[in-house]
Amino acid sequence: MSGSFGSGGGRGSWWRRGNDAQRDEAVAARDAAQLAFYDLEAAQREAELAVETVRAAEDSAMVRQALADYRGLTERINQVTLGYFAALDVADLEAAELAPGAVAEARQRLAHAHQQLNARQAELSAYLARLQPLVQHAEDQLARVAPAVEQAKRELLGATTALDAVRAAGLTATESAARLAALAPELTKLNEGVTRHGIKDTLRRAAEVRRQAAQIRAEAEQLPEQAAGIDRRLASLRTRIDALRTRSAVVEPTLSELRRGFASACWQDLQRVPLQLDEAVRSAEARLAEAARARDEQRWADATAALGTVRALLDTADGSAQAVADRLRRLTAVASEPTAEVERARFALRDAQRLAMAGRSTPDPRHAGPLDAAVLRVDRAVAALSAAGRHPDYWLFLTELDGARQAAAEVVALIRADAR
Repeated sequence: MSGSFGSGGGRGSWWRRGNDAQRDEAVAARDAAQLAFYDLEAAQREAELAVETVRAAEDSAMVRQALADYRGLTERINQVTLGYFAALDVADLEAAELAPGAVAEARQRLAHAHQQLNARQAELSAYLARLQPLVQHAEDQLARVAPAVEQAKRELLGATTALDAVRAAGLTATESAARLAALAPELTKLNEGVTRHGIKDTLRRAAEVRRQAAQIRAEAEQLPEQAAGIDRRLASLRTRIDALRTRSAVVEPTLSELRRGFASACWQDLQRVPLQLDEAVRSAEARLAEAARARDEQRWADATAALGTVRALLDTADGSAQAVADRLRRLTAVASEPTAEVERARFALRDAQRLAMAGRSTPDPRHAGPLDAAVLRVDRAVAALSAAGRHPDYWLFLTELDGARQAAAEVVALIRADAR
């Protein structure tokens, strides 16, 4: 009995069994901490992807706060990770001999690291849950990027194809080609993607490239017709200049007839029309030559502007020539039968007066005043014509009657506007 007690074998076996149990607990704590570490590492990779998605989408105050929160969380995760690695270094749990104290400390620190890793895992999960609305919004935005960029590239290709066709037709389209070349840096940025430039800027850039490329394409496709249109306008305006030159030749004889038949007050304002027509012809020819040069040099905007000036000059000149012819016609008519013009004016005034009194016992002063003044104007014109003698101012007479009819028309328009 004493030999059995004093052999020491039983005492040594008990110590190793206790040490093995502590080692098993430490190993279990290590494995649990390791699993928690891997789970946290995987969750952090998921969080990094979510954060990068949100960062690329926009730069709002809410996003900036979410990114700041993530930086703080990352710092805490890093601290816990360092603690986990430090716990692993406390003891080599696979060594043949380990002091009981080292095993206990390793188990305790690994268990603490496990707890901290789980806590950060929970914190990270909560953060991801809060971030989810921003992630969803960012993903929605991100889903728009690829189609937007593809549309921009498609428009660029269309613009390039259209310019190639224009050049093949002998048109340089220099300005459009320069604008298309200026889009090359924007295309480079589109190819660099949202990681570098963000979703918002990428979408904006894609929309702008698409818009400009579509405009360039449309201009290029319209260029052959634009050139043909300018050619047609050049020919048409040359014909109009020739017609004006022919028409100008009859203005002086018409003025001579006015001078012979009517007082100077009837035609004095038309004296400079022949000179004005000559100047208009010379100016129109000079500007038309400028337009032709611009067309040959394919300066389309300059050609169009010069043609517009030519047309304006001819319109004004045609109006002046027509005014001389109309003056002789009207003066001849009123000289032979002045009462016809008087009756036209009085009829217009009576019609306006009837409308002004419709449904009323007294006229509106806004209507009555101008009409009464117009009636007096007609009366004065008739009296002046009667007292004029052999050389009446028929043009003043016509001008006064025209003014009376205009006053009647304005009152009628006012009454109808009030009735609406």
